[in-house]
Amino acid sequence: MSVAEQMLKIAQDAKAASQSLASLSSAVKNELLHRMAQSLLDHTEELIESNEKDLAAARKADLAPAMVDRLTLDAQRIRSMADGLREVAELPDPVGEITGMWRRPNDLQIGRMRIPLGVIGIVYESRPNVTADAAGLCLKSGNAVILRGGKEAIHSNLAIGRILKSELERMRLPAAALQVIEMTDRAAILELLKLEEEIDLIIPRGGEGLIRFVSENSRIPVIKHYKGVCHTFVDASADYDQAEKICINAKVQRPGVCNAMETLLIHQGIAETFVPRIAAAMRAQGVELRGCETTREFAAEALPATEDDWHAEYLDLTLAVKVVESLDEAIGHIRRYGSLHTEVIVTRDYVNSQRFLREINSSVVMVNASSRFSDGNQFGLGAEIGISTTKLHAFGPMGLEDLTTRKFIVLGNGQIRT
Repeated sequence: MSVAEQMLKIAQDAKAASQSLASLSSAVKNELLHRMAQSLLDHTEELIESNEKDLAAARKADLAPAMVDRLTLDAQRIRSMADGLREVAELPDPVGEITGMWRRPNDLQIGRMRIPLGVIGIVYESRPNVTADAAGLCLKSGNAVILRGGKEAIHSNLAIGRILKSELERMRLPAAALQVIEMTDRAAILELLKLEEEIDLIIPRGGEGLIRFVSENSRIPVIKHYKGVCHTFVDASADYDQAEKICINAKVQRPGVCNAMETLLIHQGIAETFVPRIAAAMRAQGVELRGCETTREFAAEALPATEDDWHAEYLDLTLAVKVVESLDEAIGHIRRYGSLHTEVIVTRDYVNSQRFLREINSSVVMVNASSRFSDGNQFGLGAEIGISTTKLHAFGPMGLEDLTTRKFIVLGNGQIRT
């Protein structure tokens, strides 16, 4: 078969499977996810061996350390994948939930009921844990899922897919509800993106190039997991110890992920004291600073920042730093350069914290906490399908409810329209 024919068959099989999934009971779906979680643990050695093939190729290709970190599976990360599936199993099932009923003057009762979207295509790069996270969320919400990971993680993704799919087969559920595309050529993505009759939603997760490629070529609605240019603004009233702890965690704890801080904004009223302090702390963690002129007055080792640095998602131990005159300037900077992902203010001023919450319209806005908490699991959603920076129909970390839509239901007793 041609690539087009293969993608059409995958999509048609997924659509048929989705019709069976939509009517599964919560108990069956939960049992499936618990079985999948245990199966991942039972096959830990196999997964690590498959992952090592990807890591060897990554080292040969001289990928950046942050990218290798995103690619790596070890026993702890495999356990985290399993834990994520179990957490999703324990969450309330949104399918069939009636979100409201009201009575009309003619005695008709009108309501809305949650239903699965149908077939969801996930196009992603690097992180093999997405395979398990996306599968768990889609299956629990009654959706079939087609997964197309990047070539850098192909062995890991296929191994995870085989293990999870085997549990569908053991429970005599449609195996086509979960499919991992084996082809790494972008021609497969192009064909997949044409199938608007079979696939209901596409979610791309990866670099800016992938997101733009999918958005520009898809006939199917797209929810973009766009780049994470996350800001932290240290206000004039900030507690220095707290601010340092938050900033270090946001940049250093795992720099290669989308909720890591990429730009640090500092109020000029504390620049003389806080800039040298945070610069020394970042330097001790191996972070390269790129600063504005005022930043470099107090941190001479910082490289001059260019316009590109304010737009940059480094995904590495590099940080842009700018001293701003006021909260207004900080908000203006974020509005201009932010990617609608996650923004943080560190402050002891209640009025400023509330202004920041109201006036910054990124998908996640935080007060006095690390941007690394911008995560579906940390928010109690279970594993996330992604962090949407598209305001329709979901915004921010996407959990189970975001993988459903609502239909109207009408209850009558013989009414006719006159």
